[in-house]
Amino acid sequence: MVFAELLRPALLAAARSPRMERTVAKIPVTRNLVDRFVAGQTEAEAIVATAGILDSGRYITIDYLGEDTTEMSQASVTVSHYLTLLSSLAHLAPTTADDRSPRSIEVSLKLSALGQFLPGDGHKVALENAHKICTAAEEAGVWVTVDAEDHTTTDSTLSIVHELREDFPALGTVLQAYLKRTEADCKDLSRPGSRIRLCKGAYKEPASVAFQGKAAVDEAYLRCLRILIRGQGYPMVASHDPLMIEAALQHAKEEGRTADEFELQMLYGVRDTEQLRLIDAQQHLRVYLPYGDQWYGYFMRRLAERPANLAFFLKSLTSQR
Repeated sequence: MVFAELLRPALLAAARSPRMERTVAKIPVTRNLVDRFVAGQTEAEAIVATAGILDSGRYITIDYLGEDTTEMSQASVTVSHYLTLLSSLAHLAPTTADDRSPRSIEVSLKLSALGQFLPGDGHKVALENAHKICTAAEEAGVWVTVDAEDHTTTDSTLSIVHELREDFPALGTVLQAYLKRTEADCKDLSRPGSRIRLCKGAYKEPASVAFQGKAAVDEAYLRCLRILIRGQGYPMVASHDPLMIEAALQHAKEEGRTADEFELQMLYGVRDTEQLRLIDAQQHLRVYLPYGDQWYGYFMRRLAERPANLAFFLKSLTSQR
């Protein structure tokens, strides 16, 4: 555990390194491990994985991997890809008479992939691109949640989310518990109709803005969780930690929330048996399913998050020698 805590900052830094990406991508065993966490590189592969998840009784949120877009053409390609994906998902999305009920299918967006930080008016570009995707999602009967990225993006992201919610009130967003500002954001955003995915956070952040160390982050997560469960929105509890899951279920019970008034979320390829156990216990659980060829940054953050992931990777490397 101590080794993992020491190595985590290095892995998160490596997630932003093009040089390290080239090195890791050349390691033969990498592809096999990536397949544990990423549902293929194509839309067709993602649709097959999605159908399997839905058949098991789980909900799903789909992320077409990509971030830090530097060219307008890249942002346009991402938008086109999401529009095509949503057209395919429309055939899988069940019709619901009650719009307040959870939707089984959702897509997740990273605004940096939509042009958020392009030179000039990236804010406007990302807003317009996200609006196109939200419009198509509404027609397909699919929810949309805007992902969180590193702390430098938070103000811009929440501003865009606020503008989008004027037309798409069911739009969700992600808050990261390790940021010191997040408790205040939870209080501000846990209003009627809001959907907030609470995660611990997966980027390398300075101590000036983020809690450091597992114990401090866990405590922050529990504080934010209590705010959201007691609030008037729809909490989405993104965690694999049994203590956080048990806390969420206990708080929901104490506040009288029904199963339709909150959900649990876990990553594709992580704790599958536990996911199915929770479904059998009549809990709503959504699987975060990423796909695409821009897998590197996502993969490195998964290694940094859990010592078991890192140990598996290092063992695989050793076995290849």
